[in-house]
Amino acid sequence: MNIKQLRAFLAVAQALSFAQAGERLHLSQPALSLTIKALEEDLGGPLLTRTTRSVALTPEGETLLPLARQLLADWDNAEELLRQHFTLQTGKVSIAAMPSFAGNLLPAALKTFRDRHPRVNVAVHDVINEQVLEMVRHRRVELGIGFEPESTQSLVFTPFYLDRFVAVVAADSPLAQRAHITWKELLKEDFVTLQRPSAVRLMLEQDLAAAHGKLSVAFESHQLSTVGRMVASGLGVSAVPSLCIAQMEELGARCVALDEPRIERRIGLMRLADHKLSAAAQALQDVLIQSCRQPAA
Repeated sequence: MNIKQLRAFLAVAQALSFAQAGERLHLSQPALSLTIKALEEDLGGPLLTRTTRSVALTPEGETLLPLARQLLADWDNAEELLRQHFTLQTGKVSIAAMPSFAGNLLPAALKTFRDRHPRVNVAVHDVINEQVLEMVRHRRVELGIGFEPESTQSLVFTPFYLDRFVAVVAADSPLAQRAHITWKELLKEDFVTLQRPSAVRLMLEQDLAAAHGKLSVAFESHQLSTVGRMVASGLGVSAVPSLCIAQMEELGARCVALDEPRIERRIGLMRLADHKLSAAAQALQDVLIQSCRQPAA
């Protein structure tokens, strides 16, 4: 039994006329008769009784009629739903992004995506960089945004740009007037940073170890916004990726170029190499690459 046969049966059963059913389906009467005969042979018995003047349903035909209606309705609904997904009239996509990106560059990209595809739902998971990788690798999200992983095995990494760390100081600090400062100068102040296992914290510790030893932390928090407010309140200084400059300055802190050493990391989009993206995820990926591939601020 196939969809073509069911449509033929339903058309005849509703019209009780092969001629009218053939016109509706754009089939000749011989072709329609052969289709019904094939369906009856597949099912094992007659569904219609035919005379030269009339067509009627057999008891088995009466049994099949409501089932055929439901099966065809379900089939049409499934076709329409998939068509809407492929044409982005509806759909859903999940993305994981580290908070520094999710709270700064991602909203503008999502606005562009929403303007293009207003009926596609986007679920954003703002999680630390390590969790971004985990969610992508375990297929909990289709796309992830974070620092370039040390190993890209099983992943496709599309870089957006090379981001650098900048110093964050209070607006009334003498350091706020400088064009750039060194890590040696910055670390003379109480240091405020994110708690482990934040990728930002781990990168700072690893890259500073050779030249400046163990990072001495006075205050730590799970949220960048809290770090920014603590610095703005005069509790100390910090260092964050440059994509957070606008966020830090909105919180009342100031950002200054930071050298010796210059700490940089590529930020980009991650997906599984063996995973075929959904139409919604592919469209979102295109918008993200178009919107976020730019020089670091």
